Amino acid sequence: MMRIALFLGTNLAILALISMTFRLLGIDGLLMRNGVDLDINALLVYSAVIGFSGSLISLFISKWMAKRSMRVKVIEQPSNEVERWLVNRVERQVRQAGIGMPEVGIFDHASPNAFATGWNKNDALVAVSTGLLQQMNRDEVEAVLAHEVSHVANGDMVTLSLIQGVVNTFVVFLSRVIGHTVDRLVFKTERGYGPGFFIVSMIAEFVLGILAMTIVMWFSRWREFRADRGGAQLAGRQKMIAALTRLQQAHAPAAMPDEMAAFAINAGRVQKLFASHPPLETRIAALETLKDA
Repeated sequence: MMRIALFLGTNLAILALISMTFRLLGIDGLLMRNGVDLDINALLVYSAVIGFSGSLISLFISKWMAKRSMRVKVIEQPSNEVERWLVNRVERQVRQAGIGMPEVGIFDHASPNAFATGWNKNDALVAVSTGLLQQMNRDEVEAVLAHEVSHVANGDMVTLSLIQGVVNTFVVFLSRVIGHTVDRLVFKTERGYGPGFFIVSMIAEFVLGILAMTIVMWFSRWREFRADRGGAQLAGRQKMIAALTRLQQAHAPAAMPDEMAAFAINAGRVQKLFASHPPLETRIAALETLKDA
């Protein structure tokens, strides 16, 4: 979840910066033909440049951002037995997966967590939290590492970036079309762009961006199942199930008053659309249907 949050946050910030820069430089003016009609071809190119720029920049700086924001201590030379075990375990798993050795790190966080990031499978970072090392046994930690190594081997960050780029492109494109249409039909602007275009397109971009996020989150949930299967192949199915069960216990929800139950059910349905990970019980059930790895 941390990996997804970092990527999406960086992507949205860069997307907003590029969009604002283009607008201040007057490049939006290239989207007009004879000062009246919307140039669809130019708009598509413009949207793709903005959409993929934010996504690809986020990808290329993802490892750097993760290190800084999570204060990851990269293990360059293991200083204790735990660090040696982590590096050796990851080294063994990446050999099985057929990818280059990633950087291995630890970050200070009380909850059991881990992430992998990087712009390609041979230049990645795998990091675990201090809480994970304290609350899980070696077999469970091994399974979590295998899950993250599987993310790297599957090239999930690259695929996520491409999907995010496509989604960004359509969000920018459709928001400008909506802004242009409202500006012409409602505000009766006949030439150039009036204030209505900029206001409506910004609102539309925000709303469409939220809706489009459900597509990205669907892919994120799907790839978690695939990484679970990969983790089971690298570390063993029972270890992977044990690790997810431990996480389930650590994140057990607190009891809720009866009068809030109906609200929670409705809110939960909406929340599922924006969840980056499937429910742990669903992931465990999927693993239990697999043959022993």
